[in-house]
Amino acid sequence: MSSLQFHVDAASPKAPFDHYWEMCVGACHGYTALREDYRIQLKKAKEDLGFQYVRFHGILNDDMSVVREVSPGEYEYNFVNIDNILDYLLSIKMKPFMELSFMPTPFASGEQTCFYYKGNVTMPKSFELWDSFIKELMTHLKERYGIEELETWFFEVWNEPNLDFFFAGTQKDYFTLYAHTAKAIKEVGENLKVGGPATANNEWISDLVKYCRENDAPLDFVSTHHYPSDDPNWNQNMHLDDFFGEGGALPNGEIDRRGLLTKMVKIACREAGDIPLYYTEWNTSANEGDEFHDTPYSAALVAKTLLDNYGYVEGYSFWTFSDLFEEHGQVTGEFRGGFGLQTIHGIPKPVYRAFELLHQLGAERLPAVEEQGTVGIFPAMGKNGELCILAYNQQMLDRPIAEEKIKISIKNISDASATIQRIDDAHANAKKAWEEMGAPVYPSAAQVEALKAVSALKEEPLCVSKTEEGISLEFALPAYGVALVKLV
Repeated sequence: MSSLQFHVDAASPKAPFDHYWEMCVGACHGYTALREDYRIQLKKAKEDLGFQYVRFHGILNDDMSVVREVSPGEYEYNFVNIDNILDYLLSIKMKPFMELSFMPTPFASGEQTCFYYKGNVTMPKSFELWDSFIKELMTHLKERYGIEELETWFFEVWNEPNLDFFFAGTQKDYFTLYAHTAKAIKEVGENLKVGGPATANNEWISDLVKYCRENDAPLDFVSTHHYPSDDPNWNQNMHLDDFFGEGGALPNGEIDRRGLLTKMVKIACREAGDIPLYYTEWNTSANEGDEFHDTPYSAALVAKTLLDNYGYVEGYSFWTFSDLFEEHGQVTGEFRGGFGLQTIHGIPKPVYRAFELLHQLGAERLPAVEEQGTVGIFPAMGKNGELCILAYNQQMLDRPIAEEKIKISIKNISDASATIQRIDDAHANAKKAWEEMGAPVYPSAAQVEALKAVSALKEEPLCVSKTEEGISLEFALPAYGVALVKLV
């Protein structure tokens, strides 16, 4: 097998490297944040991966007991469960990216609900009631946490209102709801950050920007969602030439889906203009139950995507940190293709370890990603000033991919020792070990601990050869593999 030849200049000018993907991570509906196992896993993800904010659905759902109609037309508010969650987040040095959803039943104009937990997705029956409630909630948060703290939070209006499943109304209805909510928030604090449209598939961005400008509605940030499993024809108003650009087709005329998320991001960035852009949901597919969520495939796709999207967005929130997830009830099984970075018992998946490798990188990078075929390398400085090289071997599932031998020549470095950490079929792959156990549906405590040990990254020595210009190193990178090399 011939080697792919990569070159790195250790003396190259350094550029800032912001870990924008660590800004936020997703979670299930609000009530699950009261669970002890949820909190243990979130704290671990915070400590290992550096997440700063968390976003979840349903903070206003009936299971949160926020609004109660005590008599016809008389309402009582109860923010104790919201306070409980927010107090915990602050105690572990995290903050809320607060999705204001769904409609409390006493305020709802209809009965349509979503998910197992029955979040009401209808418009308010009275904007007078809704506006007053939002102001009351924000005033309570201001009094409890202080305006300076609140000004560091984000308030996002609703979730995916462009989908009938999540919103029983039109685009015009959502824009009206958005404007009322945003203005109510600003009445409590003019510097509080509010935004939307929190749409699926990158939709309604330019429409909301235009609406807010024409109707004097506050819009501090734009938020949207996407997944690579989204069909590229999802928006019939989007021309494929605009979507894919030059080089968007393979020689046989097929669409090249590799890098699809970055193509989407560039368009969304252009539509948002000078307004900060946040992706408040994304994953390696939109389908809960896709087996590859639990495999190295997702680790490689995450590594490539996060490096490719650098510089386009302010935040990029992975959906979700855990398989403690109840949209369809808590589904049985340990490795069941859930959205989470961890299984229900907190076993880190390969994709968790990809975030962990990226977290080991510091605040400076060398020139950008270099790709050859399915392999890319990214040189950056580590947190202790050491040179690091992140490598991935990524391709979409329906395209050819194979193990590749890599040779990296590094000049302007006279001597160094090297280590490598790997994610692939044989490394940091707890699902494979679980299958070898017989795929227990309810693993014992001892089995869970064994699987956690298998999932861990291991730092191993890597041979370094001296060259006339510096050093070189070689290693094999399996299909869907990710590796981090450190030189010290």
